[in-house]
This record gives sequence, C-alpha cells and structure tokens, in this order.
Amino acid sequence: MFKGLGGMGDMAKMMKAAKDAQARMAALQEELTRITVQGESGAGLVRAEANAKGVLTALHIDPSIFKAEDREVVEDLILAAIKDVQKRAAERSQQEMRKIATEMGLPPDMDLPL
Repeated sequence: MFKGLGGMGDMAKMMKAAKDAQARMAALQEELTRITVQGESGAGLVRAEANAKGVLTALHIDPSIFKAEDREVVEDLILAAIKDVQKRAAERSQQEMRKIATEMGLPPDMDLPL
C-alpha cells in the first residue's frame, strides 16, 4: 500500500545532495575571489595579478620600459599580461571546479555552472 514511499527517501537524498552541491558551489565562488593568479609579458617586465574569477587586482610595470618612444610596446605588454592572467584565472577556476566535481562523485569533466 505504501510502496511509493520508498521513492520519497530517494527523493530526499537527491534533494539533500542538490542542497549540498549548491552550498559547495557557493563556497567555491567565495574561494575563487581569494585565489590569486599571476600573468606576465615581456619576460616579466609587465606582471598582472587577478583572482581566479578573472578580476584584475594588481598591475606591476618595470620602470625601465617607460620611454615615450616605446609607448605602443608598453601598451601591448600591458594588454598581453592582462590576457595572460585572465587565461590563468579561467584555468584555475576550471581546476577548482574539477576538484569539487570529483569530490561529489561526478565526472571531472562535467561542466558545472559557476
């Protein structure tokens, strides 16, 4: 008569798992803002720092490149460093997502929403 109630236990487990996953994702979002990644260009003449969400947090420029005639080169180096750090931030974010997926028993290549 109450055979259907066994499925309710499975549903409760699924709901708890979903709630746990949601909490882990929220914690990851917060953690990504604290993880720092670095990118560079010009053999380190320009270095950029960002959090793992890709938000630029610092820019370091070697003073030796401040010559008026080198303005375009400096601009290119700055853009290259920013692109490098954003790429590294995206890679780190995906690495953290793969860790959580694995811990949750999901395939590491599963595309979890950020």
